[in-house]
Amino acid sequence: MPTRRNPPMLSDHQQQLRDRFLAAPVLQAPPPWQPTLDRRTPIGGLLGIGFATHPNTGHDLVMVVSQDGHGLFDVSTGDKIARDHDPDPDTSTPDAAPDLTCPGPGPISGTRVHIAGLFGGGLHHTTPDGWSLDIVAPEWPHHRVLLSSNGNIYKDPHGQGWWHIFDSDHSTLRAAGFSPSGQTLAIATSSDLTVPFDCRWPMKSG
Repeated sequence: MPTRRNPPMLSDHQQQLRDRFLAAPVLQAPPPWQPTLDRRTPIGGLLGIGFATHPNTGHDLVMVVSQDGHGLFDVSTGDKIARDHDPDPDTSTPDAAPDLTCPGPGPISGTRVHIAGLFGGGLHHTTPDGWSLDIVAPEWPHHRVLLSSNGNIYKDPHGQGWWHIFDSDHSTLRAAGFSPSGQTLAIATSSDLTVPFDCRWPMKSG
């Protein structure tokens, strides 16, 4: 019978990093980021999220794919502007498409949205003006989302250059990242959605 291996020991450097991230409390995202929606909008059975742009207003939109169908949120208002409780089963989840896309509901019907989450894919982890996102797991399988602004998460003090903004200790992290515009940051778990947006950039009007 094969012998059982002991788990690998952490190096001193790895242990220091683990301790560093474990010791950092959750902080609200710093200005200019401010929350939209509720701080955590409950969405049961969330499978993945993606970004789109409203064709009339230019607002960032977040599309949510869950076991209950498809939803679309306007980041500028926090409103759910479209809902499809019964999407076509052939296209209801992104794994049905080679590029992990789903058809958009409501104002973005006729377009396909790349969805990141349970089935793979990813979102932007940097913005053009220097914000970055890192995902770490010092207490795997729980993940922590770290936001930084031209900072060094490995050297700078917590709250000065980088911030621990989300801890997925309550649910499984599905995806986290910025919209292509860099104005919106979305964090999705298997049970909820959190969406801060950058208030320095006024939303376009129609």
